[in-house]
Order: sequence, then structure tokens, then C-alpha cells
Amino acid sequence: MSSDRFLGAPVYPARRQFLQGLAAAGVLAGFGGFPLRASPGVTRNATLSGTEFDLVIGESPANFTGRTRTAITVNGSIPAPLLRWKEGTTVNLRVSNALPAGSIHGHEASIHWHGILLPANMDGVPGISFDGIGRGETYHYRFTVKQGGTYWYHSHSGFQEQAGLYGPLVIDPIASEPFSYDREHVVMLTDWTDLDPTALFARLKKMPGYDNYYKRTVGDFMRDAKRDGLSATIDDRKLWGKMRMTPTDLSDVNANTYTYLMNGATSLANWTGLFRSGEKVRLRFINGSSMTYFDVRIPGLKMTVVAADGQYVHPVTVDEFRMAPAETYDVIVEPTGQDAYTIFAQDMAHTGYISGTLAVRDGLRAPVPSLDPRAILAMADMGHGGMGHDMPGMGGGAMQHDMAGMQPGAMQHDMAGMDHAGMGHDMPGMQHGAAMPVHPTSEAGNPFVDMQTMSPMPRLDDPGIGLRDNGRKVLSYGMLKSAFEDPDGRDPGREIELHLTGHMERFVWGFNGQKFSEVEPLRLNYGERLRIVLVNDTMMSHPIHLHGMWSDLEDDDGNFHLRKHTLDIPPGTRRSYRVRADALGGWAYHCHLLFHMEAGMMREVRVEE
Repeated sequence: MSSDRFLGAPVYPARRQFLQGLAAAGVLAGFGGFPLRASPGVTRNATLSGTEFDLVIGESPANFTGRTRTAITVNGSIPAPLLRWKEGTTVNLRVSNALPAGSIHGHEASIHWHGILLPANMDGVPGISFDGIGRGETYHYRFTVKQGGTYWYHSHSGFQEQAGLYGPLVIDPIASEPFSYDREHVVMLTDWTDLDPTALFARLKKMPGYDNYYKRTVGDFMRDAKRDGLSATIDDRKLWGKMRMTPTDLSDVNANTYTYLMNGATSLANWTGLFRSGEKVRLRFINGSSMTYFDVRIPGLKMTVVAADGQYVHPVTVDEFRMAPAETYDVIVEPTGQDAYTIFAQDMAHTGYISGTLAVRDGLRAPVPSLDPRAILAMADMGHGGMGHDMPGMGGGAMQHDMAGMQPGAMQHDMAGMDHAGMGHDMPGMQHGAAMPVHPTSEAGNPFVDMQTMSPMPRLDDPGIGLRDNGRKVLSYGMLKSAFEDPDGRDPGREIELHLTGHMERFVWGFNGQKFSEVEPLRLNYGERLRIVLVNDTMMSHPIHLHGMWSDLEDDDGNFHLRKHTLDIPPGTRRSYRVRADALGGWAYHCHLLFHMEAGMMREVRVEE
């Protein structure tokens, strides 16, 4: 335990990760690092490059915690092999399903190429893009690579992604990049559970607060009363009690269930990326987790962000950034003056972390920082501004508000799929993105909607809950700006507004209070430019991913700001983005929190001529 104290880790995570280190679980800490002792049955991670690929989906025993479990692997590896493509080439990927009969992970398999522009039947989403890959079958993915950058791939079948079916993807661009570096490493962050993911989902349905060990105490009440006053503190507790929610419930699953991994290695297994002093090192960060937001920093090193979701941005130098599931960030660091630096990624709720090392040689470590204090939601975080009045017609313990002062007739129509061309983007006199929301009629009296936001804002300059005023310079969407102008150039011809909704106690999620099974596809006209507005009516963040097309985030004034494939929508925010419907066919559109998608927060988008 003396080594744990040296690392500076909190008592509980240190003890747990010490056990994980004894298990020495994981695979190669690859992509420029060095091999670790692998789990039984899990092979060293490889890099595959070129245009011809053979990938076999199967099962392997894996041990990340001291207990052996069955994982899903690609070519026997967790993560799956790093694939390296070249922009402009045509790739052929023969993906075979070798899952055994009776597998707990099902009989169908698939691979989705996240953020990649390709024909719909190559996208890899069973039931929308294709039929899936049956046991003993091989599916031939073939498409031309139209982009460069850092991406990843994963299963879209059941909970296979949670069980290990994910891998990094790097595409070398045709044109020279607008920055230089001497070497690079991929850093893929993921979450692992020893539970059968199906059992974990069932537990979330029955006990959604199972992992929330960090509820406020009497001591917290006394501290808040001293700081805010007794009356205000009592009112705050009453309001949270009325909602039957807790302000510490930032994530459905955290380190009380999850073991966090870096390139398939636990913290004490210590994935290491090598450098020489004075070099510029490119780190390609990928959040391939199923349910975890990571706050990433390298103590002692500034990080210059040069790409987001594979697309170049104007360089911005920060100390820390938050990654939603499915996002990727490329950063440049210049390590000098010491032989080792810790790559530290804590989960958003600050319940646990994963760490690795940048070092001049194998076997070195640097001190690991302690977890930050736990984060606490405020009413303002959820777009409520401290209001707390009942709104007739809402049911089931919803966050309800007095609508006094709202413009007459504003609640009389459903916003889902509504065409707002010619209507104006905002209400008169309101700043862009600041209009009083018009909630869909499908939310009213809905037993699967436990909250509505009344004053949502884009909040692009907000680094996020738990990151504000922490003494470090933290990245926000507002600080990022694409290194190119709007690739389309047209103003949107119409607008679709969708509300992200859910019920925490029932663990039901959806758009506009409706689950995937209850709705028709959203229909887009081929070639059109439209605006999608997302309003988060829940107390949780949701990373939203539209397959097959780019999502061009707008700034506070409605101008093109940032091109991404996955957009984080924090609680109580209203964020808008442009889409060019340039990909015919059916496409998945969903929250990239795996269990939220499975619980209903998914739509099909059809682009039709």
C-alpha cells in the first residue's frame, strides 16, 4: 500500500486499482507503448493498415479485476486492432461473426464505423442499415474513405460494445496537416464491468440510483446553511425532494461498478507512451466508453487541441478537457524537463479514474493526482434558474413551473419535426438560443417525463459541471472553432426541434417523451440544409450522434462554429446545429450513452429524394 500512497490516489480507488494491477488485466498498451501481461485469451493489440482487412468477432476470457469474465474481442484483442486507412482509398473489410452458440452476448454481430461518411448499407446498424452479421457469416464492408482524422469503431448489436467490441481508427489525410509533430500515440479510454451488460441494464431499470453512493449528508446541509442561509438551504432540499432526484446523480454507472481502462490496461498496469525530451507528441484521445464522461489532463503539461472528432480546429491550449462518450480530441504536447508525466482521466462524477504515463523509457511513473471533489448539480445547471412552481397538466413528480409571462398560444403545437422556415429562429426580443421553450404536446402528462427545462441556453462557454473555477484552464465548445468556413454555405431552409427527455426512476429515455419503438422516422429531403435544435429536459448530459452526416454546431448568434459527429448536450441546454442531408438511406440518430439508447433515446432518420 505504500506505493499507492506515493501515487497520491484516494484510499478507495487506490485499493481497488491495486487489485486490478495484481490482475494485470488488459492487452497491449499499444500504439507506441509497450506490451503488458495480457489477460488469459486476450492477445496483443495490433495495428492493421492498408486497404484489405479481415476482422473476426469472437469471445475471449478477460480478467481486469481479479475475476475472469467473457469478453467480446476482434481478432482476440481488447481494444480491437488499430485500423489505419488512407483518405481517398477504397477499403475492404471482411467482418466475420465467430461467436459461439449460446453466447451471453447474442448470436448477431455488427461493426459501426463511427463518424465515417459512407453508404447507408455500410454503416453497420442492424435493423436500419443492414440485417446484422449472423453467427458463422461474413459481411463485406466496402467504401471509399472520404476524410482524415481520428475516429473509432464499435458494435451496434445489443450490449456488445460494453463487453469489449470497440477499437481505434486513424485515417491519414491526403493533404498536409496544419500542424507538425514528431511522434503520436492513440489513447483510447473505456469502461469495463464484470457484470453481464444485460444484467447491468436490468439493474438500472430496477435500481437506477444503485451507484450513487455520494448523496448529500447532514454535514453538507450544515455547510450549505452556513454559506447560503438556513431558509434557502431548506427550500433547496425541499425542491430536490419533490422531484425525487438527487443533485449528486451525475452518471448512471460510475467507478462503484466500472473499471476504467486506457488502451485496454488498468491504472496499475500503466499504459506507457514513449517520448524524447523536446519532441512534439500528438495524442489521439478517443472516448470509446459505453457510459462514462472523462475529464482528461496531464499534470505539468499544457495540451494544444488541434482536432475535434477528426476535424481540424484553430489550436487552443488548455490544461484539461471533458470528453463525452464517442468524442475524439487530438492534442499536441511538448514534454520536457522531466522523464515521466501522468495521463489522468477521472469520470465526470469524480468517483474513479484511469491513468497512464508518458515517459522517456518503459517502467517509469509520475505522481497521480487525487480525485477532484464530487460535483453537485444546481437548479441553474438544469435550466431552471431557481424557479420551482407547478405547471398544471404535468404528471409524475416532474420539475414543473409557472408559465406566467409566456407568450399566448406558445404551448399549442408540437415541435417534433415542425418546419420553422419563415418563422424566425427565436421569439421576438430574445437573444439567439434564449427563447422560452415550447415543449412538445407529447411531453404533457407523460409518465415517462420527470422534468422540463424552462430557461435553456446554449452555454457553449461553460466547461461543465465539476470543472468550473477549478484553477485550471478547461476546454469548452465555445473555445473550439473549426479551421474552415461552413462547408455548405447555405442558411438552413427549415428547423426541427427535439427535446431530450427521460424519467430517472423508471430509467426510460427518449426524444419528446417518446421511445424509439413509438415513433416514425424523421424524414429529410436529399440535399437540403436544415437546422436541428436540441433541448435537454433532463438532469443528465447526453452525447447525441447522427450517423452518416456531419453536425455543424452553431454559435450563440446562429453562425457556423464547429463541425462534429457527436455533440454533447448538458442538462438544461438548448444547442442548435446544421445538417446537410447529403446521404441517402436510413440512419441511426441516438444518445451515445449505450443504456440510454437501449432505453429509448434513439430515432431513425431517413434521407429521401
